[in-house]
Amino acid sequence: QVQLVESGGGLVQPGGSLRLSCAASGSIFKIYDMGWYCQAPGKQRELVAVISSGGGTSYADSVKGRFTISRDNAKNTVYLQMNSLKPEDTAVYYCNADILLNGGRRGYYWGQGTQVTVSS
Repeated sequence: QVQLVESGGGLVQPGGSLRLSCAASGSIFKIYDMGWYCQAPGKQRELVAVISSGGGTSYADSVKGRFTISRDNAKNTVYLQMNSLKPEDTAVYYCNADILLNGGRRGYYWGQGTQVTVSS
């Protein structure tokens, strides 16, 4: 069993910042890529940023230069620092992780989502 628990969402004014966290726990042997996705009302879930176990990163064009993804491998935690937030960033943000379990099974796991609302 694996759990991904997100925190850090909320209401922020345009131009403001938020930091999201996602901690993985359970029968984990190794975590490969970790990422953040967002889903706005009426839209499909889309990739925001991803980070490999070695620290390589990739971002959606819409967040480049504003968002930074990072991870703490010792804590099995991924972060998303969100700066210069815009109303169009409003969405539910989900973390995702590619995890190899102690029993040898490997799969993608999702957090429950955290709401980010950017509004004045």
